[in-house]
Amino acid sequence: MDDLYDWPTASARLADQAPWWEPGSASGYHMQTQGQLVGELVRRVSGRTLTAFVDTEIARPLDADVQIGAREADWPRIAPLVSPSPPSAPPAGLDPETVFTRTLLGSPARDEHVDTPRWRRAELAAVNGHGNARGMARALSVISRRGEANGVRLLSPDTVDKIFDVQADGVDLFLGVPVRWGIGYALADPRTMPHMPTGTICFWVGWGGSIVLMDLDRRITFAYTMNRLGEGILGSQRTHDYLRHVYEALDAAA
Repeated sequence: MDDLYDWPTASARLADQAPWWEPGSASGYHMQTQGQLVGELVRRVSGRTLTAFVDTEIARPLDADVQIGAREADWPRIAPLVSPSPPSAPPAGLDPETVFTRTLLGSPARDEHVDTPRWRRAELAAVNGHGNARGMARALSVISRRGEANGVRLLSPDTVDKIFDVQADGVDLFLGVPVRWGIGYALADPRTMPHMPTGTICFWVGWGGSIVLMDLDRRITFAYTMNRLGEGILGSQRTHDYLRHVYEALDAAA
């Protein structure tokens, strides 16, 4: 965990790794490292940490209640995470050379590290962002509204369109289910999310069933977060029920 909390060390170790498969031939979900990779690019281009960049370029301009890590003044607002069941050991007989096993066991971060002071002070952008559903909807509505929200333009329409350039389409090597990936987000696909319609929609789900969905055709942003985690690979049953009700309501109002 000391290596994970130390930004230069974690970045250097990722940079030293060779790809686990031929780039462009498949997708493999980064369970915890995507934030480190993106954050290092942001640091080298802007000279700022990803924490500072999100705060000054996204959260403050949009008045969105989101942050990477958590400021100590906000700690009393954080609801503790509640696991859906007692932690269990990895299944026996896993092939140690598969992408699934190497990803699952490759990081030392576990449930017990969450809700600790070191975790909240760290910059672990893929896993220790803090906020709520309103904040996430406000921040990501920039995409649903083609680059402008709350009277602030952060992206050009052309940049938003690039999200929908398909980068991979097939069974993800870690998740084990079909995922159609754009740039930065998964794209609407009934194989992945059966209650999500087709169209110009991008989304991603988080640990325990949280989700943010940006529907550009209908100009809506839907976010769901919770502290009691649900079970499931891409969303919990609650996630899918909420998603179904959202689109049923939209269809009824059309």
